[in-house]
Amino acid sequence: MPPIEQFHPMVLHFPIVLIMILAVHDLYGLWRGLPLGGRGTYATVAMAIAVAAGASALLAAGFGDVALDTAVDRGFQDGLAEMHEDLGTTAATLFAIWAVLRAFIWWRRIAISGWKSSLVVVVDISLVLLVIVVAYFGGQLVYEYGVNVAPVMK
Repeated sequence: MPPIEQFHPMVLHFPIVLIMILAVHDLYGLWRGLPLGGRGTYATVAMAIAVAAGASALLAAGFGDVALDTAVDRGFQDGLAEMHEDLGTTAATLFAIWAVLRAFIWWRRIAISGWKSSLVVVVDISLVLLVIVVAYFGGQLVYEYGVNVAPVMK
């Protein structure tokens, strides 16, 4: 079994891909005039994607905390990861809130159409942009500083 700090990079790709799939799914639904709320098949798929994105984002954030603790124990400065950690925690929280909101909309059979569909797509795209920024700072940690992949240079 791989070391626990390696689970963060393995899990983090799920919320990234899922939020992008959700944005494309909702954008297509908006374009076709399909209801993004209620209990229809299209809305049910969107809700399932949102819930999976939220759950996997929380899991990735949890493993990220473990990976950061491991990196600090190995001698990396905590400050290097501060921006990535803050943005990642914010993204995971927003993904979870969006998942709960989408599940609530589905559960209560709330119709989403017209300008509300446009708002849903704007939220989706905003979350995609956020995850791109988080990924940039995470990539910087690995590719510039070698966090948890290279020995600490003293």
